[in-house]
Amino acid sequence: MAEKRDYYEVLGVSRSATQDEIKKAFRKITKENHPDLHPGDKACEERFKEANEAYEVLSDEDKRKKYDQFGHAAFDPSAGYGAGGFEGFGGFGDLGDIFGDIFGGFGGFGGQTRNPNAPRKGDNVRVSVNISFEEAAFGCEKELSVPRIEQCPDCKGTGCAPGTTPEICPDCKGSGTVRTTQRTPFGAMQSTSPCAKCRGTGKIIHQPCKTCRGLGSIRRQHKMTVKIPAGIDDGQTISRQGYGNAGANGGPAGDLLINVIVRPHAIFERDGSSVVMEQEISYVQATLGAEIEVPTLDGRVKLNIPEGTQPGAVFRLRGKGIPYLRGGGRGDQFVSVKIGIPKGLTPSQKELLRQFAASMGEYDGNAKSNLFGKKKK
Repeated sequence: MAEKRDYYEVLGVSRSATQDEIKKAFRKITKENHPDLHPGDKACEERFKEANEAYEVLSDEDKRKKYDQFGHAAFDPSAGYGAGGFEGFGGFGDLGDIFGDIFGGFGGFGGQTRNPNAPRKGDNVRVSVNISFEEAAFGCEKELSVPRIEQCPDCKGTGCAPGTTPEICPDCKGSGTVRTTQRTPFGAMQSTSPCAKCRGTGKIIHQPCKTCRGLGSIRRQHKMTVKIPAGIDDGQTISRQGYGNAGANGGPAGDLLINVIVRPHAIFERDGSSVVMEQEISYVQATLGAEIEVPTLDGRVKLNIPEGTQPGAVFRLRGKGIPYLRGGGRGDQFVSVKIGIPKGLTPSQKELLRQFAASMGEYDGNAKSNLFGKKKK
């Protein structure tokens, strides 16, 4: 048989380690090697068992003193020191706290279980609303039909027929869980599971409410009007507290989360609080300048195109963008211009262009020359 390792070495602590340091080291090893987390891993199972044995001794001041004096022989009945052997889980003073921390209390190592009859907040309900670009910019009101779970109006959430009350489950005494003890190679292990008699509710309803069939709640379509704030953007969420599913055992209702979907616009695009659009102008308008009308969220407005405007030039219309979501003004609208090249010119129009190009020194009589720039050599 392999020789036992030093208990301090097993836990990775010094011989002067405090109880807190020993407990912390054991907790770490337990998390890393517990058999429930590594099913079928024999190495983890052995390390886990070895750490249990070391902690059972070093966490007890009297046993630790004997171990420091006599080593492993202090717990060997044949050595004659009068100490009992390794006790398994039954000798642990605070394993319930440790395993409760690791497995969340429902693992059954002495941890606390949640009271099934304690007030619980209801679940959130998520819905979507589809709005136009203009509605997102200036805000609107929308009628929504929200499917949600509501408290039964007849039994007021008890699940019992009017005039009756539920019985406390005799098997779990209202806790909703039952505890069992099982012998394992590591000692006696306790585990908790939902009570089969009451199905984890802690109570038994003999005369269920006919409206909700004993559930205490019903599903309904709830119609409501929601105000969409000005400046909201695609993908943002509006929250209405207390408009979600009903809570249990007197707990508060959940929230209603409304996801906003903004339909694309035929002309405008959005960039934060700015509106961006592209406007086509003629070659003559770009060259000589002009006053044109462009669309905005507020209607058509006049825009001055200066003489010699180049393709891709951007003009700003201040205060014609998206209202700020938190209020206090609006963004701007940006108009990017593109130059439209005329098609289907008449012979006389082409001749006029040639004359213009010749006057600019850009046409040498060769039809293949660049109309608006000298042919590259």
